Amino acid sequence: MDFWSIPNLITISPEIEKVLSSGLKMYLVESKGGAIVCMLLSLFFLGTWPALLTLLERRGRFPQHTYLDYTITNLLAAVIIAFTFGEIGTSSLEKPNFLSQLSQDNWPSVLFAMAGGVVLSIGNLTTQYAWAFVGLSVTEVVSSSITVVIGTTLNYYLDDKINKAEILFPGVACFLIAVCLGSAVHASNAADNKAKLDSYSNESKDGIRANNITDSKQAYTKTVDVNDVEKGAASTEKAKFGTALFLIDLEKRRAIKIFGKSAIIGLALTFFAGVCFSLFSPAFNLATNDQWHTLKDGVPHLSVYTAFFYFSVSCFVVALILNLIFLYRPVLNAPKSSLKAYINDWNGRGWALLAGLLCGFGNGLQFMGGQAAGYAAADAVQALPLVSTFWGVILFGEYRRSSRKTYMLLVGMLFMFVAAVGILMASSGHRK
Repeated sequence: MDFWSIPNLITISPEIEKVLSSGLKMYLVESKGGAIVCMLLSLFFLGTWPALLTLLERRGRFPQHTYLDYTITNLLAAVIIAFTFGEIGTSSLEKPNFLSQLSQDNWPSVLFAMAGGVVLSIGNLTTQYAWAFVGLSVTEVVSSSITVVIGTTLNYYLDDKINKAEILFPGVACFLIAVCLGSAVHASNAADNKAKLDSYSNESKDGIRANNITDSKQAYTKTVDVNDVEKGAASTEKAKFGTALFLIDLEKRRAIKIFGKSAIIGLALTFFAGVCFSLFSPAFNLATNDQWHTLKDGVPHLSVYTAFFYFSVSCFVVALILNLIFLYRPVLNAPKSSLKAYINDWNGRGWALLAGLLCGFGNGLQFMGGQAAGYAAADAVQALPLVSTFWGVILFGEYRRSSRKTYMLLVGMLFMFVAAVGILMASSGHRK
């Protein structure tokens, strides 16, 4: 046998030959298992980035600076997804790739995607201020629960009821219970903090605290300058989490001052953000599936990657415009700044850029999973307060030295969220 006869011995099955002749197809998540993996990764990413922005605000970094940095990498994540997953495989008339869809007459779907980006951007910007007023955990619980109650119901009907209603809506009920428990947690913890501050104030007036502060080492004994605050550096003697001195010191360091301000402001911001969040996923659903038949005959639906690109572009533009305005006309007790000050502010910038990437890839994974298993089931990522509460306790000492009542309510809230995310994932269907 000579060398030239070897290729004759190699046989290719008809299935493989068909794939090779038709070309590699665009990568799409199509299995239920793949969709669940996307949702779990999205849950971690979307629960982590708020903690990073909260960390920077508590260190004194201007929220306008942080959000401008965040929104740059948030758009970058969408561009990366579009030019990788969106360009894999050969473009076809039925399933065009990302670049091919940019020149098609698909503007009705593009506008739906961009509308989703607008409401998400406004919602994220609102929560950045709500975190300061009512805390990371409660803000995420209330806004996410509103998102599920409204958004999941809309997605269920937009997806032609591909999710199991007998499983889906008990999951929604778990979120409703969780939001009630979350509100109770906030009220109980606020009462605990007020009691700590009142007790400290009374003891200070009586002269009792003078020696205790030094002996217990619960207070800073050195002045922390601006650079130390931005880097998170502090003296060797810190106020312990959960003490009155810790709350007072936090108020001194943070960018948004909240002492003396009504918690109703924070709760109003949280409810408004929840309504915004409840609309972006249904808008994205309409962009990719055209349930209202707005596209012309023969025009293919937007791929999830193309829709996410337009979605993120509008999100970026809105955030850029609003935060440039807020630099010079700040809201809700935020400090005034300038474009020059923002450009020169590198302290904490890396964390803000990382937060944008986490949010961008988290949203992208949520949409990839939703396209496969139904956007109603993909709303399971709204259990992100599970992750945010973990970071809130570990990084910020939330609920430290609180009452037993607060701890019981917190455990109940987290239990209902665990049940809710499991039930929503179990309701996953399969898009035809």
